[in-house]
Amino acid sequence: MNNDEISGNWKQFKGKLKEQWGKLTDDDLTVVEGKRDQLVGKIQERYGYQKDEAEKELSEWESRNNHRW
Repeated sequence: MNNDEISGNWKQFKGKLKEQWGKLTDDDLTVVEGKRDQLVGKIQERYGYQKDEAEKELSEWESRNNHRW
């Protein structure tokens, strides 16, 4: 998926992301608004992960959910 597709489907993504990472707030996801690097940062912030750990979790989630950006 490209950035335009992510932006267009962001509401769907937000729900799925909150299922996986319940500590992410609606405000967090509003700030992220489809930007993968910012999502990694928010996951790090909320869960206390190192960057590589957050990247790995997000990559695994993307694979399971057939999403890429």
